[in-house]
Amino acid sequence: MRHLYLLRHAKSSWDDPRRPDHERPLAPRGIRDAERLARHLAAVTPRPDLLFCSSALRARQTLEPIAQSLRGAPVKIEDALYLAAWTDLLDRIHLVPGRDRAVLLVGHNPGMEELARQLAGAGPAALRQRLAEKFPTGALATLAVPFGSWRSLRPGAAELAELVVPRQLG
Repeated sequence: MRHLYLLRHAKSSWDDPRRPDHERPLAPRGIRDAERLARHLAAVTPRPDLLFCSSALRARQTLEPIAQSLRGAPVKIEDALYLAAWTDLLDRIHLVPGRDRAVLLVGHNPGMEELARQLAGAGPAALRQRLAEKFPTGALATLAVPFGSWRSLRPGAAELAELVVPRQLG
């Protein structure tokens, strides 16, 4: 069994409208939420052993406390993940080496939300309904992938095992 953790970056700041979108930082709430998510991800089983992240500042700032809590997990910051479509995100997942059993991807909507929806072919109906309604900033979808290769991941092939938002994590 493999696990895919899909994380939408935490709440970003809109304080400076002249700042390019790619360079928007986290809001104070986003910083607190990223720390909550880091504690949560440090306690999950299996822990992510490979971390992918959009190059946008808000995504990197979301990842920072998570990467610290998952010491030793390689981090790959990739420009192509910035505002990527769900199909492009899935193509990237297909390239993950077979040795990696649990992968975290930090990115943006609408691509992250649509990827989670497309992959979640099974799982508790209440969780899938929540996913269908909203994937807010800081949302983390955990997908269990019951097969041997990342390359064979297809829409509907995963089970939505968990969907958390930072306010649930206290």
